[in-house]
Amino acid sequence: MRSDTDVVILAGGKGERLYPLTKDRTKPAVPFGGMYRIIDFTLSNCVNSGLKKIYILSQYKSLSLNRHIQRGWLSFFSAPMGECIYTIPAQQRIGDTWYEGTADAVFQNIYTLQQDMPKYTLILSGDHIYQMNYLDMLEYHKEHRADLTIGVVSMPVELADQFGIIQVNKTMDVKGFQEKPKKGPVTIPGDPSKVLVSMGIYVFNTKELMKRLIDDAKRKTSSHDFGKDIMPRMVKTSTVKAFAFKGIAGNEYWRDIGTLDAYYAANMDLVSVTPMCNLYNLNWPIHTVYSPYPPSKMVFAGGRDGKRIGMVLDSIVCGGSIVSGGRVERSIISPNVRVNSYADVKDSILMEGVVVGRNCNIQKAIVDKYVKIPANTIIGYDPDEDRKRFDISPDGIVVIPKFTEFD
Repeated sequence: MRSDTDVVILAGGKGERLYPLTKDRTKPAVPFGGMYRIIDFTLSNCVNSGLKKIYILSQYKSLSLNRHIQRGWLSFFSAPMGECIYTIPAQQRIGDTWYEGTADAVFQNIYTLQQDMPKYTLILSGDHIYQMNYLDMLEYHKEHRADLTIGVVSMPVELADQFGIIQVNKTMDVKGFQEKPKKGPVTIPGDPSKVLVSMGIYVFNTKELMKRLIDDAKRKTSSHDFGKDIMPRMVKTSTVKAFAFKGIAGNEYWRDIGTLDAYYAANMDLVSVTPMCNLYNLNWPIHTVYSPYPPSKMVFAGGRDGKRIGMVLDSIVCGGSIVSGGRVERSIISPNVRVNSYADVKDSILMEGVVVGRNCNIQKAIVDKYVKIPANTIIGYDPDEDRKRFDISPDGIVVIPKFTEFD
């Protein structure tokens, strides 16, 4: 099925709820887990599944994403073997509008599918964190002779108002949809405590997909969205199945990190003793741009005053980083970061190139790339003061944008 499948990754969203991390980049290009970008998880799933004909549809602030793909991903693909990875920007190829919805994004690039005419088209989101072998879902789709198969994951019913909910019967036939229902969400048959959430993963028979996209484009009242328009109409006339998410090695971790708090929580998941998202499975590696940074190091073992100690606890520390007499706890330290003497960093995410000055105290913060924090700065301890200078999430996470200059 690998040779019969094209992959389309939707990577053009503005990511407004992740602002200011999306001030200069699209959401799939936002750094994650120290050395990765969010889209690396979707792309790694594709490569590890043996799916190597990939089209990435971009639109907003795509330079960072395009550069990342060129630097880190082209080497995985062989053109003579029919493999490719292309980033396709919005081109107004059909009409004079930019992408008006997820279905419209694919419709405006329908010529790509017409050229290849694969038997199956796998449509993915570029902004979710999970590990999955897509071949399992493709085989399920083929076995059940479906026109469309939707990837679903179970969630507590209390979270139903945050997701698109899929209604199924006992044989996993899709019967309906609810978009972030405030009341009365449809639960899993036999389990009223759980709902099935759409993962934004769809397998279409390509001919059926093209027919549906063309029909949808003609509908002036349509929002041109897969979840709101294409799929509800297909349920009435086609065979639509739900595929229960199967993670690698039984790890059913899936996160939609569309908000600052969700992004922060997913990063903090990684520093737990036994993280559900396993970055250390050598049989299912997460690939990215591999930069020639030297090893990380921690220096000073007490000094003359016994307090100048380079210490890291329950944290991820990437290459090129130096903890020079400071303390780091429950944090993500990205490449080429420096934490200077007597600084204390807790429960925080420091992105590439951040420098923390002496005697700083930082907690519950996300610091974007190349920010130089002056000595004696305090962040995350006084919300009123922090709010005067920075963005603060609903859960109180302080977010410092890229290249911020301090007074």
